[in-house]
Amino acid sequence: MIDFHCHLDLYPDGLEVARQTNRRNDFTLVVTTSPRAYHATSRVFGRLPRLHVALGLHPEVAVAKAAELDALVGGIRGVRFVGEIGLDGSLPHRDSLPVQERIFKAALGECARQGGRVMSIHSRGAEQKVLQLIALAGPVGVPVLHWFSGALGTLEDACKLGCWFSVGPAMLAGEKGRRLAARMPMDRVLPETDGPFAKIGSAPLMPWQAMDVSHTLAELWSVELQHVRDQLSANLERLLKAGA
Repeated sequence: MIDFHCHLDLYPDGLEVARQTNRRNDFTLVVTTSPRAYHATSRVFGRLPRLHVALGLHPEVAVAKAAELDALVGGIRGVRFVGEIGLDGSLPHRDSLPVQERIFKAALGECARQGGRVMSIHSRGAEQKVLQLIALAGPVGVPVLHWFSGALGTLEDACKLGCWFSVGPAMLAGEKGRRLAARMPMDRVLPETDGPFAKIGSAPLMPWQAMDVSHTLAELWSVELQHVRDQLSANLERLLKAGA
């Protein structure tokens, strides 16, 4: 079981959910919203070996957390995973795009200087700009676009740039998400939940539900269910080797 993008620290009773996740999942990427949250989460989850905490600064809180930029850049040297970072061009966050871009560019630049990192990247409403900044930054490592929701043409640009994608049950519940996932390279897709924010019905998705995407992906890709499960596991193994 894999969940490549989860806000595990933000669940109610997060420690108990984390313990269950550590038992159920083989690999869970716990993305964080700020360097301060990263350090707090790392202390709490540090003894759970199947949880991997990423250093992030979420674009939605870019203004509120801008003072932590130096901590983000300074911390990249000592981590394997960076996330959640990126840009959000949706209406509630559009005005903060200049601050978001300054933070994202600094993070990408440091990833490149450190020889590359595995990154979980937010791109809602700013997909083309995210790709532009990744391309300008050079060899940043492995950019994994979380819950990509751009146009099909932008998806093709992302594929050409070498991006990976993480998709979840909430994304695949919609027609647009399914249409995008059908066009993603099978060997560059990973499962995610984006819990507890992403939900099915009224219930937050739990980290052990990420692999539920296998059923939908099997239909979209016209392959057997077990083939999808094997493919997702092989993708994670290859990603971890590439980002070692």
